[in-house]
Amino acid sequence: MQSLIPMVIESTGRGERAYDIYSLLLRERIIFLGTPINDQVSNLIVAQLLYLDQQDHDREISLYINSPGGEIYPGLAIYDTMQIIQAPVSTIAVGWTASLGTLMLAAGTRGLRYALPNATIHMHPAGGGAQGYAPDVEIAAKELLRMQSRLHEILARHTGQSKEQIARDFQRDRFMSADEAVQYGLIDQVLAMNDKKMKLLADIPPKPMEEKAE
Repeated sequence: MQSLIPMVIESTGRGERAYDIYSLLLRERIIFLGTPINDQVSNLIVAQLLYLDQQDHDREISLYINSPGGEIYPGLAIYDTMQIIQAPVSTIAVGWTASLGTLMLAAGTRGLRYALPNATIHMHPAGGGAQGYAPDVEIAAKELLRMQSRLHEILARHTGQSKEQIARDFQRDRFMSADEAVQYGLIDQVLAMNDKKMKLLADIPPKPMEEKAE
């Protein structure tokens, strides 16, 4: 099933023009990563980061992440680009971030790494499905271990945890709430709910419990 991309119609002096929602977000320096990470997705995110950095080195770029992770090499291409550009990159976890999605989240500019209150942050060991001739499987296994070690080094750098602690903590699947991610050093702050909406909810009286018929 082909994914649906909302279109927005804007009226100008030259008539109406249709924009896809991602182009409008990009105009506001917002990038949305909402899919698994592969070569195509990585190239799109890298291109957007480079474009926005070229437009203004000083203005913040916001990267919203709702991604289960994906392929290591494309993910590291995004990570490296985030680190080499001059513009600060704010990262925001929406829904859930997993694996390389969590790496992207932690890689934001220090002080600008956020999560929504009900976001889930997940990490697990690097995985691979090498098969074929034994020597090739061995080569692939060594490369996987090299990549896993590199991911641990990166997470250690951005969280303040030791590489050894990262390796121990992520030997198996690990899920964190937004508050737990702050304590671990993956993010800096949990974004607060809208005060006006929370007040409206608080003003709604609770419904009385219905009595069950005997």
